[in-house]
Amino acid sequence: MTTFENLKYRYNNLDVFGKIITINVLVFIVDIVLTSLFRLNIIKYFVLPSGFGDFVLQPWSIISYGFLHSGFFHLLFNMLFLFYLSRAASNLFRTKMVLNIYLLGIISGGLAYLAVANIIPTNFFGAKNGIMVGASAGVSALLMFIAIYMPNSQIRLFNAFNVKWMHIALFFVAMDVFRLLLGINQGGYVAHIGGYILGYYYATQLVKGKDIGQGFERMMDTVAGWFKPKSNLKTVHRRTSKASSKKSSKPKASDKSSKQKKIDAILDKISKSGYDSLSSDEKAFLFDASKED
Repeated sequence: MTTFENLKYRYNNLDVFGKIITINVLVFIVDIVLTSLFRLNIIKYFVLPSGFGDFVLQPWSIISYGFLHSGFFHLLFNMLFLFYLSRAASNLFRTKMVLNIYLLGIISGGLAYLAVANIIPTNFFGAKNGIMVGASAGVSALLMFIAIYMPNSQIRLFNAFNVKWMHIALFFVAMDVFRLLLGINQGGYVAHIGGYILGYYYATQLVKGKDIGQGFERMMDTVAGWFKPKSNLKTVHRRTSKASSKKSSKPKASDKSSKQKKIDAILDKISKSGYDSLSSDEKAFLFDASKED
């Protein structure tokens, strides 16, 4: 196996957030190579411009800006947070739902940035032709979602002590508002707040039993389907009697309903007592359920 094939194999075996982190790192490296060695600034077509007129010319930037970063530590900080937050959420929820929160957070952060940049006088950002890059809005959405939906969930820091995600979220919200008022990187912190609002709204609606990301998920599935290779295999259809089809469908529907009820009961337990209150069987059940998209 060649080095390229080995890397391709490793990439294909990553989960969706492992692939997103890898793409972010590769884009960062490619950007450095193109700008430093070849003086090519291709990335400018994927950043989110502050001007609405410029945005209309590159509407894809409402998502693509979330895969670009301004420096090494900007990238490192966002990817570390994304790694831990995605693991915490994916252990309890469908991977696609966690992805919905992340991408919708990026979009919400970008829309907040555009709204403020075009409504408030341009000197609010200190420059007329500002741009936005970074995954921070998506990370902020995941952070707030976990903090609201699972207020007692924790992360172990430095293998020494546990900290609740709720307390981490409160700290970062306070810091972002404080730095926003000071006039430091105001566009970036506006995007963070847009992400926080999305994460909060997603969590509060999910508590009520409504997944607000389902429409977005269907749209993304449709877009993804455009790029999937078409199979040459033929489908053979066999007619079955209505009686047999009804018999076969009832157990499946019943199994799915009972499984969802068990998931809801476990999530309620987490909301009240925290993730650590689950038994090993309950944790294993949630982990297996999260892999079924």
